[in-house]
Parts: sequence; structure tokens; C-alpha cells
Amino acid sequence: MLKSKLLLIKTRRFKKTIIYITALIFGAVIYFQTVLILNEPMNLWSEPSPIAECGVVLTGAPGRVRESFEYLGQKKIQKLIVSGVYKDSKLHEIFPYLSFYPEVNMDDIILEKKSETTFGNAQQSLVLVQNLKCKDVVLITSQIHMSRAYRIFKATYPASIEIKKLSLPNSKTERSVMDLCTEIVKSLFYYGLGLV
Repeated sequence: MLKSKLLLIKTRRFKKTIIYITALIFGAVIYFQTVLILNEPMNLWSEPSPIAECGVVLTGAPGRVRESFEYLGQKKIQKLIVSGVYKDSKLHEIFPYLSFYPEVNMDDIILEKKSETTFGNAQQSLVLVQNLKCKDVVLITSQIHMSRAYRIFKATYPASIEIKKLSLPNSKTERSVMDLCTEIVKSLFYYGLGLV
């Protein structure tokens, strides 16, 4: 009877220890993922800005497409792939201010309409980048999204294609604690799937 009580006490202590260790590890993972996301440098206005043959802008937040058109207009990229566009969208619907960019040639803009996730953005844009024979790419997305997006693109693209970052300021829809939590969950989900 005494042995069974001691065994029961040891079992409970062991279970509590396992729970505490698991919580500690989980907390550490979340902390380091948060630090990784928040420490992503914003380099939109930094000098020198990355220059490449192609640019891939990820849709999903306001401002990304506009900044990518500015970048294309400044000739810092030769071709722009707008990835994650709704399948029935037209260029003038996505960016109605195109007429204010006379330096932008519409033939230099490719709408990628198949992807619905960041992993899909990487897969679908890779096909276009390879068809365009680009040796380097500027990945354009918001600061909060860049860490995960960059890791996914690095895992998807071959090493022969250099990927450079252009981190934009987070839009108003990406600045809350909830947005940060969502990005952390998505990052951990992609880690769990082994995609980054």
C-alpha cells in the first residue's frame, strides 16, 4: 500500500515536471519566433536598396503593390510578379493608379493568380521567375510577414537564384498584437509541416 502511494506520488510529480518542461519549451519557441519577426529590419528606404532582375510582391496587405510599382518605376527591378492575385482580377483593378506611372511598362508586370498561401506564392512565382530567366529576385512584403516568407522562398527556390529582401512598413491592418500572434502561429505551422 505504501509502495503504491509512493509510486502514485512519483508519477504525479513526473507528469507535472513534463508539463512544466513542455510549457517552458513552448514558451521559449514562441518567444524566439516573436523576436525573429519583430527584429526583421525594414529596408524600404535604406541605401543601397536591393536591385535584381525580378521582383515578387506578395499580396495580402494594403501598400505592398503600390510600393512594388514604385520600385519597378525606379528601374530597381526589370520585371514584377504580383503573386496571390484573385483569379478574375485585371491589372487596372489591382492598381488603379497605373496611369500615374508612365515609366512603368505593363509588359513588365505579371499577375500570378494561382497561389493562395505564402508557400503557394513561392511555388507559383518560381515557375515565372525561371521562365523569365532571372538570376536574382527581390522579395517584397511587409515587415511582419518577411521572416516567414523569406524562409519559405529560400526553401523553395534553388540556390542558383539569389533572393533579396525589401521589407515594407506594416500596414494598419498588420500592427495589432493579434496580427503578431497570427503570424507566430502561421510560422510555427509552417515549421511543423517542415516547409521552412
